[in-house]
Amino acid sequence: MSTTLAQALRQAAGAGLERLDAQLLLGHVLDRPRAWLIAHDDDTLTAEQALAYQTIVSRRAAGEPVAYLLGHKEFHGLNLAVSPATLVPRPDTETLVDWALEVLAPQTQARVLDLGTGSGCIALALKAARPNWSVFAVDRSPEALAVARANGERLGLAVNWLQGSWLEPVAGQQFDLIVSNPPYIASADPHLEALRHEPLSALASGADGLEDLRQLAQAAPPHLPPGGWLLFEHGYDQADAVAALLTQAGLENVSHRQDLAGHRRCTGGRRSR
Repeated sequence: MSTTLAQALRQAAGAGLERLDAQLLLGHVLDRPRAWLIAHDDDTLTAEQALAYQTIVSRRAAGEPVAYLLGHKEFHGLNLAVSPATLVPRPDTETLVDWALEVLAPQTQARVLDLGTGSGCIALALKAARPNWSVFAVDRSPEALAVARANGERLGLAVNWLQGSWLEPVAGQQFDLIVSNPPYIASADPHLEALRHEPLSALASGADGLEDLRQLAQAAPPHLPPGGWLLFEHGYDQADAVAALLTQAGLENVSHRQDLAGHRRCTGGRRSR
């Protein structure tokens, strides 16, 4: 018995998928855009296509992120490859990118560092918006760094990719701007279960979720020249704690930026001139 596109989408809805996810996955199986699916909902799937779609729907129903199933995710206008070695880029992280683009004059020949780059989303978004900046990106995971490097090559964006733990690969160097979206979820947080398909090392950070932020707040300021900026993304309820860490580290002009939901999701400060 043949299955039409409309029937396949209804079956996906019955498995618990949101309509957009179901359409994106069906388009991926058929290599067709969403608009084509809508116009051809009476077309039938081959047996091979139907099986492939059932398989990918089952994986999504089990919690696997759509971005991993598709193999890519859009971020700040860039189409980035992603894999289970990297976090899925979130729209809220664009808040960090937008803030980073504000703190330095566009024409500045700046040196910028992205710590814990993952898919390379922040570093590549900054390089795309400011081609004159020298952008460096560090990640401890060679698998994640391979994804980031491939994204840069495909997009034609020259970033200096460095493998290592946080600031170790840039010892003795200074940067006009350092940005990071580090792990910030408490290790016992029940929300980690919903994120089980993403790398735990990029999510959890000690008992209070601040272990990496605490380390970076202390280690990063010596890598800033006078007037240099340090900007972090963090949890929705961590703004005051992160502000205190930056103040204790001697940074000035400590302030916040809100995410799309109105939460203070980013906190940063400036080294005294």
